[in-house]
Amino acid sequence: MKEADIVVIGGGPGGYVCAIRAAQLGLKTLLVEEKWLGGECLWAGCIPSKSLITVAKLYEKVREAEKFGLRFDGARIDFAALQKWKSEVISKLVSGIEALCKGNGVEVVMGGAEVGGRESVFVSSKDGLEEVRTKKIVIATGTRPAELPGIAFDGRVVISSKEALELTSAPDELLVVGGGVVGMEFACMYQKLGSRITVVELTDQLLPGTDPDLVRVVQKNLEANGGKVYLKSRVSSIEKRQATVVAKVETGAAAITVQADKLLLSVGRKPRTEKLNLARIGVEADQRGFIKTDEHMMTTVSGIYAIGDVRGPPLLAHKAFKEGVVAAESAAGLPTAAEWATIPDAIFTDPEIATAGLTEARAVAAGYTVKKNRFPFAALGRALSTGEPEGFVRVVSDASNGLVLGVQIVGPEASNLISEAALAIEMGATVEDVALTIHPHPTLPEAFMEAAEAAEGKPVHQLKV
Repeated sequence: MKEADIVVIGGGPGGYVCAIRAAQLGLKTLLVEEKWLGGECLWAGCIPSKSLITVAKLYEKVREAEKFGLRFDGARIDFAALQKWKSEVISKLVSGIEALCKGNGVEVVMGGAEVGGRESVFVSSKDGLEEVRTKKIVIATGTRPAELPGIAFDGRVVISSKEALELTSAPDELLVVGGGVVGMEFACMYQKLGSRITVVELTDQLLPGTDPDLVRVVQKNLEANGGKVYLKSRVSSIEKRQATVVAKVETGAAAITVQADKLLLSVGRKPRTEKLNLARIGVEADQRGFIKTDEHMMTTVSGIYAIGDVRGPPLLAHKAFKEGVVAAESAAGLPTAAEWATIPDAIFTDPEIATAGLTEARAVAAGYTVKKNRFPFAALGRALSTGEPEGFVRVVSDASNGLVLGVQIVGPEASNLISEAALAIEMGATVEDVALTIHPHPTLPEAFMEAAEAAEGKPVHQLKV
């Protein structure tokens, strides 16, 4: 029988970070991962998708290069080379995680795990089944793609995000069922790579939960490039053929038929908890199966923690990183808690969307008297010089004292720009603080400063309204 101070089940962003931090704090740490060290994010999510998105954006730039005075002949995508490059990126990062675990004294076991009790984990690996006695347990098993009744993944014509990252060519016709973050990132990416895109979304807008005026910029761009969007619609049935799929779509007004080479099903994710026997030992979950925890990441059973996607939305790797640290420090007896003011979000559509803090509606609901001010990228020198003038930066602030409550960005490099806004919110900055901070010119972050100047009532590069 093996013994440990802490067993972390799941080696994704939350799990491996938790294990490393626990080992740094002197805990004898065992990390159990069933399939992929680095988790879904590294192998079938964040990293491979952004690798392909980067190439898709570059390919689009090359095809549009004539407007910049550049001429290319015969530009094409070599998918075999593209997939090789994506795999190399993953391999380097996996090697890095392995080295970090080893260097910090984390024992890594590749295998399955089942919670036997508050201080017991059964680990099944190539060496057989072994019980591990432990003082603390951390559940970091993540989520898996959800299916719809009558629409199951087959990996051939009905695919998940995993298969969408492994295609050897861009499908001529791609039907995306579910217009959330995953669906829209793939829709925008494959549109750049030459696919004709159709998106079917059940709700009344793409990217549900995101401010509609941010989403409109993305939808307008998708449709301007030939994409079709059906809102308040659902796929009622599908027919699989040898190399295509035919879907019947109920749009409310009428039923239409959509034929595609691939149907990407992206209707949400479900927690991976079915093999853990958590209910038997008293670990409670909500109605959707996500594990309940307190601010220390402790579940309803003392000594058992849950972090990352398995404890519920927002399903973000950077949120899991921080939760992993909190769980490790809590397990080590340190005074720690999830006390951050904001969790920024980034959506890698075209253009990108990124947010931090409160939206106008949420700020009003929280009792604030709100000001909102925006600065368009069309008025920003750097955005014009890169040929990406779409979108804007908006600052939501407290009208009484100028406190920055939230920032929303849609436009070029939004994912990179949002960190400054998150820091401003976390540090309790005012719009005056942001406006007085000199930003280098010409750069995209100037848009945040310009929006803050507008909130101060002192706009320079736009008319005062």
